[in-house]
Amino acid sequence: MAAKKKSGRKYSKGAGDKVAKTMHERKHGTLRSGGSGKKVTSKKQAIAIGLSEARRAGKKVPSKKKSGSKKRSSKKRSSSS
Repeated sequence: MAAKKKSGRKYSKGAGDKVAKTMHERKHGTLRSGGSGKKVTSKKQAIAIGLSEARRAGKKVPSKKKSGSKKRSSKKRSSSS
């Protein structure tokens, strides 16, 4: 039997509005980075800022993907002498 598909939105309408707002700000050159205050020019960074703001506002947004090291296998490496 096939698995039942989940229904519903992955991102809320409010989250989409936040991303649209940040994209608009980026287009007009008014979007600034939080830490350094530098102007944001990357589309990817603008989307990330919009989703982060939506998360802080309590909108429905999937959790961040864990970046960095990949999962390693539980096998221990044997050292050859």
